Amino acid sequence: MPRFETQKSPMASYHIRQYQDSDRESVLDLFTRGMEEHIPTTFRHVLTLPRTLLLLLGVPLALVLVSGSWLLAIMCIFFLLLLLRLLVRQPWKEYVAKCLHTDMADITKTYLSVCGADFWVAESGNQVVGTVGGLPVKDPPLGRKQLELFHLSVSSQHRGQGIAKALVRIVLQFARDQGYSDVVLETSILQQGARTLYLSMGFRQTGQYFLSVLWRLMDVPVTHLEYSLPSA
Repeated sequence: MPRFETQKSPMASYHIRQYQDSDRESVLDLFTRGMEEHIPTTFRHVLTLPRTLLLLLGVPLALVLVSGSWLLAIMCIFFLLLLLRLLVRQPWKEYVAKCLHTDMADITKTYLSVCGADFWVAESGNQVVGTVGGLPVKDPPLGRKQLELFHLSVSSQHRGQGIAKALVRIVLQFARDQGYSDVVLETSILQQGARTLYLSMGFRQTGQYFLSVLWRLMDVPVTHLEYSLPSA
């Protein structure tokens, strides 16, 4: 059965319900914009890395020593910054493209037609302002039954109203009802708001790794978080 939660306050009014096919465009737009929000944060993070500072200072200085032209060095710095900006966009764009061609290509088929899975939206004023999904882990540790939380996202205009926490609670309650032993998820270290929320709700970090060589170069590891549900 669809599960929903209604939340009203002087500042906000929203309800959470099961995803419908008519939500598709709004959900995909919210997901895409949410992921692209991390590009500026990633760029600022990369600029603080020692290897980046060495690149931005060392290459132009070498050009000055070779050519004697400070103008060439300044142009080189601008070119390197542009290159870095394009570089940090790539992994986020690739992640969005991958999701749009896999689990989010047909949300009804992927989430609503699978036993032990579901997808919810938060709605405010007839507008989708939040999303979250859950899928069973295919190969969980021996003796465990795990649900993986996917695509927690809240519109930037509706943050600070408790919507994200309410969406996570829906997933946790669904997992309890379905007899799962754990809820797991993965998030990057740059998604500080989400990480803080998860940890405050009782998730604990159980692992960390890099998705690709590019993520390693940018020093952006993915962390694995887990919430253990009490046994029945």
